[in-house]
Amino acid sequence: MRVAITLEQCWHRVPGGTATAALGCVEALGRLAAPPETVGVSAWHRNPPEEPFIPCVPVAQLRLPRAALYRCWHKMRWPPVQRATGPVDAIHATGMAVPPRSAPLAVTVNDLAFLHHPDHFTARGVRFFAQSLELARNDADIVVCPSQHTADDCLRAGIAADRVRIVPYWVDDCLALPQEAEGARQRFGLAERFVLWVGTAEPRKNLSGLLEAWQTLDRSAEQLVLVGPVGWKSNLDGDLTANGQSIRHLGFVSEADKRALMRSAAAVCYPSLTEGFGLPVLEAMVQETPVVTSATGATAEVAGAVGVLVDPMRPQAIADALAGLLDNPEEASQLGQRGRERAQAEFTWQRTARGLLDVYQEIAE
Repeated sequence: MRVAITLEQCWHRVPGGTATAALGCVEALGRLAAPPETVGVSAWHRNPPEEPFIPCVPVAQLRLPRAALYRCWHKMRWPPVQRATGPVDAIHATGMAVPPRSAPLAVTVNDLAFLHHPDHFTARGVRFFAQSLELARNDADIVVCPSQHTADDCLRAGIAADRVRIVPYWVDDCLALPQEAEGARQRFGLAERFVLWVGTAEPRKNLSGLLEAWQTLDRSAEQLVLVGPVGWKSNLDGDLTANGQSIRHLGFVSEADKRALMRSAAAVCYPSLTEGFGLPVLEAMVQETPVVTSATGATAEVAGAVGVLVDPMRPQAIADALAGLLDNPEEASQLGQRGRERAQAEFTWQRTARGLLDVYQEIAE
């Protein structure tokens, strides 16, 4: 079996979780004893994407820049991916740019956040996502969702239940060594105890709620550390100026540093308003770090009983949850250990790869 997988998001200005998840899917498939032949599909680029978003499979480029390619795919349903890839048995659109159905088509819908919070996106973004949803509804043989939360949203959006499959994501379960964790903390000049947030700064990540919660805590001995790029509709620089030195924004860091910082953190806090999965929650669990996250959306599915689940709209609830972990390190450590056990049992590369292969085989029959 030969499968074309869209990987253009690896070249986006902010690749984010969609690129990370897509590359994780490709890697998981490649680990199978008898993997399908996979070829990436992208727009035209002179250079490869930056680390860590370089695909581990060959990428065939269609000879259009991204904006033109996305417009042609959505408006004209052209060009077919085969113009770059050659013959394929199936196409997997791993994001919201949906190529024409020139072979059996699977479309991953990571989330439908634009339906819940359209004000969190640009008008252009909302139009693009609405087009994507319509194409997935009309053209996809199978719609792949990373969580039950997203699957439920797809059903409410009019996608038939018999076309929806849930395939959760995974992350590498490599545990950072204690010396790596301490080395990263010192290299970045962080306090001995800190709370970590990881993601792209954009409205639905609820950084304003987290910052308000941190102000409420008023912990002078600890820091709140933010890792990740600034996305859209974010006033992060202004918020940080107002909050002083108890909050640090490190921007983008390497994967190794991210793992080490998660391992070093007293807790990871990820109180998003809505998520289709929530990779930072799983990444923290792998590093044995306790997690405070939202009781709404898919992050509650990922964390399960080992996460501290809060109402993301209540900064005081976020503050209370963080105080509970910071003031009870032994209990926090136990939660972290249970989190790693859950991650290794429930969110494996085998589960992701097998789920995707089943989808490809089903639509290619």
